[in-house]
Amino acid sequence: MRRNQDVKILSEVTNRIQEVKDIDLLLEEILTRLRRFFGADAGSIYLREGDVLRFSYAQNDTLESRLPPGQKLIYKLFTIPINQNSIAGYVAKEGIVLNIPNVYKMPQDKPYKFDYHFDEISNYKTQSMITVPMLNQRGIAIGVVQLINRKDRNGKVLPFTKENEELLKTVCATLAFAVERAQLTREIVMKMIKMAELRDPKETGSHVNRVGGYSLVLYQEWARNKGIPEEQIRREGDTFKIAAMLHDVGKVAISDVILKKPAKLSEEEYQVMKTHTFLGARLFADPKSEFEQAALEVALNHHERWDGKGYPGHVDITTGLPLPGYEMPDGSPRPKKGEEIPIFGRIVAIADVYDALLSKRVYKEDWDEDKAVEEIKSCSGQNFDPELVEIFLSCLPTFRQIRERYPH
Repeated sequence: MRRNQDVKILSEVTNRIQEVKDIDLLLEEILTRLRRFFGADAGSIYLREGDVLRFSYAQNDTLESRLPPGQKLIYKLFTIPINQNSIAGYVAKEGIVLNIPNVYKMPQDKPYKFDYHFDEISNYKTQSMITVPMLNQRGIAIGVVQLINRKDRNGKVLPFTKENEELLKTVCATLAFAVERAQLTREIVMKMIKMAELRDPKETGSHVNRVGGYSLVLYQEWARNKGIPEEQIRREGDTFKIAAMLHDVGKVAISDVILKKPAKLSEEEYQVMKTHTFLGARLFADPKSEFEQAALEVALNHHERWDGKGYPGHVDITTGLPLPGYEMPDGSPRPKKGEEIPIFGRIVAIADVYDALLSKRVYKEDWDEDKAVEEIKSCSGQNFDPELVEIFLSCLPTFRQIRERYPH
């Protein structure tokens, strides 16, 4: 009877996970829900990249409890060969489950070894560990899920059971499909971005991944402050992060003469550059999904300013002309101001400028973090929503982790 209940609960978990589109959010969702279900204190996910596994996501309740409120665990990214030397590499190579009651008491005749270096530097004690391959329909391990230190209600570390092993093996086979689908979505988005990168050297994959990451963090904190339900935050955050990555996709329609000019633009060139906002939004005209609506809002509004001095304003994206009733005396569209600017646009405005300040350009050197933060603070109430600037300041430790994950 209990097993049937477990299977039902796990089925509901996997169904919810299948809805997630962004690969980073998917890994977080997978690990959070599996750890919660199996009572694991910590865990990690490795994804296959050719002949290696990339350490892609990690959680650890014990280590996070030592951090200041609101901060997340920062972990180093690394790769390990898919071979018999490591636990995760062995599982990926052989396509089998390893359920180890105590990693410090493994038989010496095993080809794989436990790397206790992490425990030493973090002052954490790994004990029970279960490592499971995510096998796709061709039987190839596209990644590995690792759960660590199953605990009872009193915090005592227990071994993972045989029943845990069978359930986790079943659910990981299902999750492999969700991971492959999310990876495909990311690849499609990155191909669109590479089109822009061919035109604009500043529009790199690392830049858009950072902007997407910053934007998601800002949105999540803003939404929680507003009391928005977690399920809505999860759903909207999933689509918003991908949309934020496409903020400058309209630059594919701008001339190379302007995009690649190694100097300040003339006023005429600047006016042409500004059209990338509604040209990008035009790609998502007549939106049929939450993602397309979010992408339209981001592309159109990420250069609006809180004080009403941004662009393109209240514009018809199909013509570039002002919407009826929003003409300025000179015939241009009236800029949006304050909360007229959709929240997604206000968030990406901060994320995009912050990353640009920290990046080297042909016309400037990269700034250090302190200088960039002071610039964002000085623009509160002018370029940026003051409430979002306060949230931005509280999220800086997480932003550093995002920069480490997607370096220049």
